[in-house]
Amino acid sequence: MGRDVPAMVFSREDRRRYRDKIRRSLDALARMLRELTFESDHPRAGLEIELNLVDERGEPAMKNAEVLAAIARPDWATELGQFNIEINVLPEPLEGEGALRLEQAVRDRLNHAEERAHTVGGHLVMIGILPTLREEDVHEGTLSANSRYKLLNEQIFAARGEDLHLSIEGDEILDTYADSITPEAACTSLQLHLQVSPETFAANWNAAQAIAGPQVALAANSPFLFGRRLWHETRIPLFQQATDTRPAELKAQGVRPRVWFGERWITSVFDLFEENARYFPPLLPLCDEADPQEELSRGLPPTLGELTLHNGTVYRWNRPVYAVVDGIPHLRVENRVLPAGPTVADVAANAAFYYGLMRVLPYAERPVWTRMSFAAAEDNLYTAARHGLGARLYWPGLGEASVSELILRRLLPLAHEGLELRGVGAEVRDRLLTIIERRCVTGRNGATWQIEAVDALAGLDRHEALRRMTLRYIEHMHTNQPVHTWPSM
Repeated sequence: MGRDVPAMVFSREDRRRYRDKIRRSLDALARMLRELTFESDHPRAGLEIELNLVDERGEPAMKNAEVLAAIARPDWATELGQFNIEINVLPEPLEGEGALRLEQAVRDRLNHAEERAHTVGGHLVMIGILPTLREEDVHEGTLSANSRYKLLNEQIFAARGEDLHLSIEGDEILDTYADSITPEAACTSLQLHLQVSPETFAANWNAAQAIAGPQVALAANSPFLFGRRLWHETRIPLFQQATDTRPAELKAQGVRPRVWFGERWITSVFDLFEENARYFPPLLPLCDEADPQEELSRGLPPTLGELTLHNGTVYRWNRPVYAVVDGIPHLRVENRVLPAGPTVADVAANAAFYYGLMRVLPYAERPVWTRMSFAAAEDNLYTAARHGLGARLYWPGLGEASVSELILRRLLPLAHEGLELRGVGAEVRDRLLTIIERRCVTGRNGATWQIEAVDALAGLDRHEALRRMTLRYIEHMHTNQPVHTWPSM
């Protein structure tokens, strides 16, 4: 949900008008896919990174408004919680040393932001879930001061009619209730964008779904929540539960969650937008004045405001994005499965692995999704989130294999091939994909480092151990040395 919305109360008439506009927008999109020229595949890497704010002690700092005012740059924005901010990095061509330029651009922006945040008593942390976050830190009073978050919170709880139940069984157990969506703010992610043509969208989305499990296993960085050690990538179940509009009875009836992997391979981008309209009632029924059919009749690509706003409240792990830039419509796959961090080098490696695979897998003679059930891809995601680098995942031709075997034998060579096809220089791709290789060989990613570090402090109170680990994590983060090289506590 990427735009500001006014504070307001919705009427039944608002919802009826919105539903009508969604249908008209779907008709317009179908017509556009038949008749209009979209901007074609664009081999650029665009990304967003969500970050946490902490004080000198590594505790959550509820001051994103002050930090953003100090940074004072348009590529930084608010996020759901007062302890979150987000950076949007413009797409960078990948050819030659483009990946290095992207990495340097991110580092420069983060360094500037850290310097400015320090002036108001804040520090930035790239991590999937802030380990020092407590239950008492996430309530309606710590939502960011933006009307869209308050309105979203109201609408989700109006749909549920009861408090959120957060229940995650991992190495330890979390079983609690929340009276706001603020626990969602604990989930900070890396989001990768890939622009594709309408003709290749389905193949790219299917490929992204197929590799979601391996991505998460490699990059897991969220083992602790509210003082408990849960999944290696606890973001995955937490995000699903913290935005769930379904009470228990609707879950039992099989009603789909708004955080959704999906249920089938697709043949067109239209499938996803049509599913959104069919399965999910609107949370924010705000109507634009523009009529998409009239805009098309005048030769203008419509913005499809209602369709895109609704799409922004259905939280697919690989989300379709429609946008119009300089009068030309385009489509993107937004990959949302990865946690933030641990370092910019790790982020760049995760991006290189993804963009490399996405140059090869969608165009294979026998695509992976024709040899793998959708249910297997979904099972891979949740198994990877639970066990990280220790997971065993299914892959066609291998059967069930360890993460290391799958990455080293099958996916890493494909990622190298894909980056070469994208024109990425040999030295650049070797540097970035070697980080992926070494994670597999050493068995260390952000999650395993955090777990080892806290285990080394086992004599301390759990929160104190998490606080000390967080401070050490921040020290290592600033070195930009990949997490597989970090020493234990």
